[in-house]
Amino acid sequence: MFRRLLSLFIPLIMVFFSCSEKEEPDNGPSNLYFPPLSGNTWETLDTQGLNWNLQELNRLDDLLEANGTRAFILLKKGKIVREVYFGSRLASNQPYDQNSLWYWASAGKALTATLVCLAQEEGKLDLNEPSSTYLGQGWTSLTMTQEREITIWHQLTMTTGLDDRVGDRDDFSSDNLKFLAKPGSRWAYHNAPYTLLDKVVERATDMSFSDYFNQKLASKIGMTGSWQKVGFNNVFFSNSRSMARFGLLILANGEWDGQKVIQDKRYLEQMVNTSQQLNNSYGYLWWLNGKNSFMLPTIQNVFQGSWAPNAPGDMFCGLGRDGQYVCIIPSMELVMVRLGESPDQSLVPFMFLDEIWQQLNKVLPKM
Repeated sequence: MFRRLLSLFIPLIMVFFSCSEKEEPDNGPSNLYFPPLSGNTWETLDTQGLNWNLQELNRLDDLLEANGTRAFILLKKGKIVREVYFGSRLASNQPYDQNSLWYWASAGKALTATLVCLAQEEGKLDLNEPSSTYLGQGWTSLTMTQEREITIWHQLTMTTGLDDRVGDRDDFSSDNLKFLAKPGSRWAYHNAPYTLLDKVVERATDMSFSDYFNQKLASKIGMTGSWQKVGFNNVFFSNSRSMARFGLLILANGEWDGQKVIQDKRYLEQMVNTSQQLNNSYGYLWWLNGKNSFMLPTIQNVFQGSWAPNAPGDMFCGLGRDGQYVCIIPSMELVMVRLGESPDQSLVPFMFLDEIWQQLNKVLPKM
């Protein structure tokens, strides 16, 4: 009798343990829509069905148009809820539509951070390695000992300690990269050491930066566009839907329609969370909202509160000069894209993004 009972229970015990050992699913949003990799097909959601305030939505359009916006896209669970283009109504009177190209400016830093992730995922580099491993000795004017203390991680977090008070913060020639502070001890929005991440990726992967980008990222999610040299900077140009595709990939925790484009979930989590304790609102080249303090480009002051108090606290963004925005809001399963001309003269227009959310809060139904 005992043997008979044991023979019945053993299979049940084996099933229990095999189920408990299964890998936990990702915590990313579920039931997301992904547009096809090619063509213009992209499903939409009816704003009336979402119970949005249409009158306030029209006022949002007025705000966007009055501040030089070229394109604005809002995705909900991957589907387009709002897509508007204003080019023909701007002072420049240049037509702008779904296929028009525009620059990402520093919002492209988010793309670079993602490429560094992919290169590390493939074992091509390690964030803790000295940058000189790939850039060679003498990429700065520092001593050999000082230079070897700067790692890829410092470049990603804007904490190289290199002097950003030079005449041209974009100039990455070695004579312009001077010692100011020990790496990791000072946060400063410094373009020059950031831009050199392109060369780090190229030398780590033995591919051109643009080829690696196209092969490992753009082709996987249907992005189009190109990297172009503008002075010292490497700037990405694309249409607005390509920017929205990238935002959707990050919202989906690095997956695209069931395919794992980015598998290093640990890096993804670190990328969009506080990376150091100097500027709580900065990850790996991404700006983070909802933190208890933040710093701004070119200023060493620490400001209390979040830089966009009207926006959701879990929002994180790739932000660029003249108001180029790609923002992800996981709690609302939203992606927001804005491309256009400068709404003000600030290096990164935080205030205009907050104005957009001030109006969006009147549009969206109360949670």
